[in-house]
Amino acid sequence: MFLKGRLTWNVIIPAENLDAQGLMLQKSIVIRLLEDFAAKKATKDLGYFLALTTLEKIGEGKVRPQSGDVLFPIDFCCLTFKIMTGEILEGVVHKILKHGVFLRCGPVETIFLSAQKMPGYLYVHGDKNPMFISEKQTKIEKDITVRFFVIGTKWFESEREFKAVVSLEGDYLGPVGDDMLPPANGM
Repeated sequence: MFLKGRLTWNVIIPAENLDAQGLMLQKSIVIRLLEDFAAKKATKDLGYFLALTTLEKIGEGKVRPQSGDVLFPIDFCCLTFKIMTGEILEGVVHKILKHGVFLRCGPVETIFLSAQKMPGYLYVHGDKNPMFISEKQTKIEKDITVRFFVIGTKWFESEREFKAVVSLEGDYLGPVGDDMLPPANGM
């Protein structure tokens, strides 16, 4: 799910980047904020940081006594993506194992779909192209987009990322795309 957040972060500008011209200082502050934003990656509460949308306010700078660097409080809005239990999302298969498949959905790299949560699908071993195939001949193979239901998520602080367990148990879940559509009647 996409979320809009309003945050306040402190941005530190090294003393050598300070300039009497306010425009250059503002540029340094914005560049540093964007660098910090990109490096942060994600938080447990907001999910993955996608885009900084608006810069609301640059507060008054405070000089740090030891270094001479200046700390500016910055208020800004951003767009984030957080995978949540109960959502229906789409992801792309990137790894197939006998016990299930791994998918990617947006910035979430580790989503596991267990073979036990794919009703009607059987694993077909292939040296170059293993897959799961259903009774209706729909295939779940590498690079196929799959619509799934999120059973649970977990935040890993050390990796700064979410991992999820998903299912195909439910209506309209499974492989999606033009090749998955039923043939049109009479056409």
